[in-house]
Amino acid sequence: MQNQRRVVIENVYPQINNGEFYIKRVLGETVSVTADILADGHEAIAASLLIKHQNEKKWSEFRMNSLGNEFWQATFKVEKQGFYTYKIQAWVDYALNWQHGIKLKIENKQHVSSELLEGVSLLEKCIKLASATDKTYLRTLQTIFGDENKYKLAIIEATSEKLYQQFLKYPEKFLANTSKEYRVYVDRLKARFSTWYEFFPRSASQQNGVHGTFKDCEALLPRIVEMGFDTLYFPPIHPIGEVNRKGKNNTTTSRPDDVGSCWGIGSQYGGHKAINPKLGTLSDFKSLIIKAKSLGIELAMDYALQAAPDHPWVKTHPKWFKWRPDGTVQYAENPPKKYQDILPIYFETDDFKALWQECLETLFFWIECGIQIFRVDNPHTKPFYFWNWIIDQVKQKYPDVLFLAEAFTGPKVMQQLAKQGFTQSYTYFTWRENKYELTNYVEELSKTNLREYFHPNFWTNTPDINPFHLQGANESTYKIRYVLAATLSSNTGIYGPVFEQMISEGIPGKEEYLNSEKFQICNYNWFKKNELINFISKVNKIRINHKALQQTNNIKFCIIENNNLMAFYKWDEDKLDEVLIVINLNPNDTQQAMLQIPLNELGITNGQQIEVTDLLTNNTYYWDKEWNFVELKPSLPCHIFTIKK
Repeated sequence: MQNQRRVVIENVYPQINNGEFYIKRVLGETVSVTADILADGHEAIAASLLIKHQNEKKWSEFRMNSLGNEFWQATFKVEKQGFYTYKIQAWVDYALNWQHGIKLKIENKQHVSSELLEGVSLLEKCIKLASATDKTYLRTLQTIFGDENKYKLAIIEATSEKLYQQFLKYPEKFLANTSKEYRVYVDRLKARFSTWYEFFPRSASQQNGVHGTFKDCEALLPRIVEMGFDTLYFPPIHPIGEVNRKGKNNTTTSRPDDVGSCWGIGSQYGGHKAINPKLGTLSDFKSLIIKAKSLGIELAMDYALQAAPDHPWVKTHPKWFKWRPDGTVQYAENPPKKYQDILPIYFETDDFKALWQECLETLFFWIECGIQIFRVDNPHTKPFYFWNWIIDQVKQKYPDVLFLAEAFTGPKVMQQLAKQGFTQSYTYFTWRENKYELTNYVEELSKTNLREYFHPNFWTNTPDINPFHLQGANESTYKIRYVLAATLSSNTGIYGPVFEQMISEGIPGKEEYLNSEKFQICNYNWFKKNELINFISKVNKIRINHKALQQTNNIKFCIIENNNLMAFYKWDEDKLDEVLIVINLNPNDTQQAMLQIPLNELGITNGQQIEVTDLLTNNTYYWDKEWNFVELKPSLPCHIFTIKK
């Protein structure tokens, strides 16, 4: 293919899969776009970053800066939700080359009358693009450049900063090359910063053996607010199947008083658009949403695309399930596990369009009830392109809606779900325990291309995961795991009240809770107080007050001479808030070491004093050296320092 363009644009960043997927930001963040831009010869080239919001018709233009070695950069701020498109345009800038050449010749005592006449034609091209005021100025220059009697004035004007700015303002862009277009999706702030609390509403009653209701949940909202959580997530609240209902501890036979697994969705009382009548009514649920919102809490729903054997869909849409040769429907299996109370959706059905539409309408139903956050159960067991379609359909109509992917699976599958549109994802944090594992994992999330599209959410535990390090653990272990989750990641969550009440008895040899709440009602002393609850509350309030902890990617791990201690420095985008966190990873013993503070990142030199205040104790220290002594006891296994310079 013949192509006269002289400029090459390559290695544009950020982008995902060469632009197949969009990168992600939240309101107010910036996008720093870089590329390698080069041309043959020695002539000057110029480049612009062009951006346009989905609701705009005209492109906005930002001149890119050359950082040396053919590497160019420009930054723009995202100030509206939705999609922005961006691309790079680059060209040989003949006007700037002309001005640069004249300067060199004048410095070399050469006469440039002929070059000034060349400038007349270059100015004509600028005049076609210029405003009325600038047109007058440029035409005046044309007259001066063409008048030999005004030669001295001409060379002053030809080399002036004012003319240089005119050339920048009205570039000709002859034979310009343009990159392909890339997209960034902008979400509300909660996509990047959220603090989740999960509990089973059926266990919300303060009376032993009594099924909880939404009214009982309302009574617990002040407690959740006091602890500093802003997102309340409920496991499924729909009618629970009665056919093949599971008993306590996942037994395959149930007694009449067994409540079953709430993930076995659907019964004679309805399916995915219905409420379990034992929890209350739809009106009660809407009231709970409104009450929670008035206290600063958003309610997140579970979106689980599966059905109990007696779900209405089984009769009304039999093609949505897989049937065996003996005429029975295929239940869910993950060998050796069997889920006789759950039927997987058959996404390869030839009735897939109706299936997809019903799945979408289910989301719309709950959104119109007031829900704006969905935790999606096992999305990795449904087609990627289904998620791409349904999330796009929702975001077009309801841009505030967020999706958390509960996908504990292979990293590439988790990443693909994020690329297809999921806002946040569960992570491997639960299984990262020592300093090496934690550091490497957070570096992977924050320093690789994952930072552009993957919002991690660090959970300490879930109803499915009772990690071995919490089983029988002391209070210090719980503090360590929470402060790690809440400071390494800006999105974090716990399954309560089992976490803050340190309820941890597991099935021997398994990361599962004994007497799991997935299959029974549990009774709790909901208003019990302990030091762990106080600690969680303090950490959460620190997160609320410090923007440095409201993002994940701006992190620098510090050198500290003890593998039982880890330290890291975090800052907000404007560097107006800076924190230094030190954590004792040993829950049993006091640890001490010398800590190297990151001088370069702090913008200070050795000997310059900084003031560090521990936000947990209000103790203040003054450091004027690069290396400083720290000591942490198991009773309070961390420092969260704010920094003043």
